[in-house]
Amino acid sequence: KYAWESAVFAALYSVCEENATFFSGGAKGSQGDAARRLVDTMKLIKEHARSLEPVISGFAAVYHHYDFDPHIPANGYRSLVKVVRCCLLHIIQKGRYITANRRSIFFRVAHNAGEMEAYCNALCQLRALLYLAQRMLHDNSHGNLFFQDESGLSESFVREYSSMHKGCFYGRCLGFQFSPGIRPCLQTIAIGLVAFGENYKRHQSGIGVAASSFFTSGKYAIDPELRGAEFERITQNLDVHFWKAFWNITETEVLSSLASMTSTQVKVNRTLSVPAVPFDLPLAANHRASVTIAPPSAHIGTAPVQMRLISYDLREGQDSEALLSLARAEGGAISLSLGLKTKRLPSSPCLLIHFHGGGFVAQTSKSHEPYLKSWSQDLGVPILSVDYSLAPEAPFPRALEECFYAYCWALRNHHLLGWTGEKVCLAGDSAGGNLSVTTSMRAAAFGVRMPDGIVAVYPATLLTAYASPSRLLTLMDPLLPLSVLSRCLSAYAGADPQTETQIEKASTMSMVRRDTALLLRDFRQGASNWIHSLLDSNRASASPSTAAEAPPGATGIPLTVTVCMGVFMHAFRWERWMRCGALIPEDVNFFLSKDVDPAVSSDLFSVALPPPAVEEGLELEHPVEFPLGFEPLRSEKPSKMRLHSSPVFKDPFCSPLLAPDSMLKGLPPVHIVACALDPMLDDSVMFAKRLRNINQPVTLCVVDDLPHGFLSLSQLCSDTKEAANVCVERIRSSPSKCPLVL
Repeated sequence: KYAWESAVFAALYSVCEENATFFSGGAKGSQGDAARRLVDTMKLIKEHARSLEPVISGFAAVYHHYDFDPHIPANGYRSLVKVVRCCLLHIIQKGRYITANRRSIFFRVAHNAGEMEAYCNALCQLRALLYLAQRMLHDNSHGNLFFQDESGLSESFVREYSSMHKGCFYGRCLGFQFSPGIRPCLQTIAIGLVAFGENYKRHQSGIGVAASSFFTSGKYAIDPELRGAEFERITQNLDVHFWKAFWNITETEVLSSLASMTSTQVKVNRTLSVPAVPFDLPLAANHRASVTIAPPSAHIGTAPVQMRLISYDLREGQDSEALLSLARAEGGAISLSLGLKTKRLPSSPCLLIHFHGGGFVAQTSKSHEPYLKSWSQDLGVPILSVDYSLAPEAPFPRALEECFYAYCWALRNHHLLGWTGEKVCLAGDSAGGNLSVTTSMRAAAFGVRMPDGIVAVYPATLLTAYASPSRLLTLMDPLLPLSVLSRCLSAYAGADPQTETQIEKASTMSMVRRDTALLLRDFRQGASNWIHSLLDSNRASASPSTAAEAPPGATGIPLTVTVCMGVFMHAFRWERWMRCGALIPEDVNFFLSKDVDPAVSSDLFSVALPPPAVEEGLELEHPVEFPLGFEPLRSEKPSKMRLHSSPVFKDPFCSPLLAPDSMLKGLPPVHIVACALDPMLDDSVMFAKRLRNINQPVTLCVVDDLPHGFLSLSQLCSDTKEAANVCVERIRSSPSKCPLVL
């Protein structure tokens, strides 16, 4: 490994030195200016590389201490080092191309100087990120990937992000760290984004903006510097409604029809609108007792819950009058072949319930329909995808309420879905991965049947502004910049300033108490119903049989009363905790700690970087973040970005990584699929560590060289399609670990 590192840096020094010597000749005119630019760039690259070489070697010696286990080498420190290596290899490749073609009459010095300048700028910014990562090694406890506070280093990163130049990562260098097969797709998205941003608010409809953007996109395709500058401006300045509009382009009639024609054809693709009415579900511990599932009501009042049923084969119940009465007016619900008496298969023993991604603010099941159709065919099971209400109009906990209601409705109405009611798995990507976990946590709190497993794909498990090494990648990620991520999360928490006019004016803590009361109201209602039903004199005859089921040594209280009182007391303690304004319950073991080997500690501190010293008596507005003599490139128009802090972010039903052990111990087996270059990678690694630490069954699979959101791109290139198949294999895993045994 160290020999490989040395060989890379040696090759870099060699190619830079050779080209700098060659172009140091006396060319004149524009060719001479471009040659001088190329020489200066080669020298600056060598300077950055000499500073980076010992840092890269130091990280390579210690980053394995932050892996989930030796067989899954993945964490934010590794990812940062990998991105730097990719940048170095691209520079070597460009340098060798220059060496091989510089004598050709077709060789363009100015073009190649621009290429090398772009990668030199990227290398400079990556050097700054590695300095911040060294600070994290210094400030974090051993094994932890997150800085433990929203102030300090987390605040410093936000401040640096706001002022650092980012356009170089969205111009010539766009997507350099990802698989070559997906780079054209990312470039198309970036060009579409900046063209869409130019025409945003000039047209009323999304398709109008899309049409205008098509005609203005050419200049961004041929001018990467202009594209990078405009991309940076858009990501830093436009609000969450812009991102909602852009991400929903794929749901326009034209694009969704094209996607539908190219995707797997299924027999059932029905959109449902389920009336918001309360119903009872039996307790998992005792089926003779039940809990009332109230309809969602937070923020926007009671309204039907929207879902989509997808099934490759027509199964029993999927064409029933009861199901058709719930259908929405979307076209193409059921294949015309039904009129030819399509063969109806028996109900499936398994059901997959899906929660889509989209940052809690955008998209529906329609955007995710192509890969869900493929999953239904590959797995041979029906899929119920929930179209939960989106922020900022419907912030937390509305989406969670609707997902839980849909899950309970599916359990109660399995006969309508072509499902026997035997096995059920929850799956979701990004925001949907968060909802898969929190829906299961809420099922445990209610005492109803738990899902048999969870498949969370690049899930967001920590919505706070805690800094981590993988989150440093938001500086360059084309799909998940920090400014966009923070706007989406703030909208979900109801903390975005642009949503204040749409949401009841309230203090932060009163808002948390209100949302928590809504979230827990059903616990108390259900507990009260159980108690009254059990104490009702008309049902007294049931008491002896219930009491007979009590285990030896029990108090004599019926099991159902014990269960419901346990849920009630848990809700009471949780609400009291929220009212007290505590940040994390006592039994949370989020920041894992263990004794550190002195040798390991020595290795870590040899790489870790303390805050730079400041001259005595010198007063600065902000602390100095980088060593003396180095300064990253700054944006010409820095934004005044501020992350909105809210106690809602620390609600375990919002950030499951902060949940107490007692809530996580009730979860079913969890299978996590993460991306090595995803800014949310550390969310997955730390959540997997937490579950393993309390002996919960968990697996972690990390795919290489793909961006966050690859599932939505799974129909566009072979690399993303293979990664989507990994998710299918997680669902179709071994019987001892996963629910769907097909």
